[in-house]
Amino acid sequence: MKKCMFILAALLAFTGLIACGSSADNTAASPSAPSSGEDFSETSSAMVTADAQSVPEKHLNIVTTIFPEYDWVREILGDNAGSADLTMLLDNGVDLHSYQPTAQDILKISTCDLFIYVGGESDGWVSDALQEAANKDMKVIDLLDVLDDAVKEEEIVEGMEAGEEHGDGEDEDHEEEEEGPEYDEHVWLSLRNAKVLCEAITDALTEIDPDHVADYRSNLTSYSEKLDALDAAYQSAVDSASRKTLLFGDRFPFRYLVDDYGLSYYAAFAGCSAETEASFRTITFLADKVDEFNLTSVLTIESSDQKIAQTIIQNTKEKNQNILTLNSMQSVTSNDVAAGSGYLSIMESNLDVLKEALQ
Repeated sequence: MKKCMFILAALLAFTGLIACGSSADNTAASPSAPSSGEDFSETSSAMVTADAQSVPEKHLNIVTTIFPEYDWVREILGDNAGSADLTMLLDNGVDLHSYQPTAQDILKISTCDLFIYVGGESDGWVSDALQEAANKDMKVIDLLDVLDDAVKEEEIVEGMEAGEEHGDGEDEDHEEEEEGPEYDEHVWLSLRNAKVLCEAITDALTEIDPDHVADYRSNLTSYSEKLDALDAAYQSAVDSASRKTLLFGDRFPFRYLVDDYGLSYYAAFAGCSAETEASFRTITFLADKVDEFNLTSVLTIESSDQKIAQTIIQNTKEKNQNILTLNSMQSVTSNDVAAGSGYLSIMESNLDVLKEALQ
């Protein structure tokens, strides 16, 4: 309810911004009428000639919600990135699940040529924002919609804290009938999904900027080859690993990744869970699994305080496991981007972590 009220307020503020902006823009864009006695045809001809000489190359305005989308667009734009105004809304480390758009964010979306968002429950605010959009011709990419049947429902595995959002028995069935299943939004953590999504982004770019179709297609081919090579490296690492199980003392947003390579997992919480405290029962269960599978590592995601992982280790027999971190790319900031972080480089680092966890 609070999030809905916030979005309503942002939309009202946005409407005011559009109204003010439209008035100023219309005034500036309107040509002066010819004075009395002036030849209108000559004036019009001069105006057309001046406009033809001053028309700049098309400047694309693209808005993305999260880092992977942003980086994929950069890769496909390639050398044409300088002719695009590219925005990453979640640029300060705010988690997708708790993000609330500002009026300025909605204004950016309203006037853009291409808007890309994940499309899960966390993006429930998007439909209202798009209804208020000033540019009715914008292209919109919903990642979950693109992937369609490849999207997975969020699951609760053995030993995992269900959290308040998950009921049981008849209550859960009734809730699912009313609201539908809850989907796992972390689709970007599959390299195979990334390839499909980059193809959709390329299709959209070629539609809004047909002058650079060849560039975009060439960039997609090159980037897809890199995704395929990294995908093969992941599969090779898993095939040669002595272990096939991961254990997370944290949320688990990596279901798409483990399913791609046939790995099993245990975790304290589901990927979209807002829970931060694990019960003694969960801690004990996970510690027993560490012992059962003789695991040498307990994993966390970025920005974790690692307290749950530490407690799990303290309850194992050996008490000497390492804590490793896989980056789910949910906290990448604009500073990280400026420092050179990219989707591929982060997934390459994750591969190194995975190799260590499975050895």
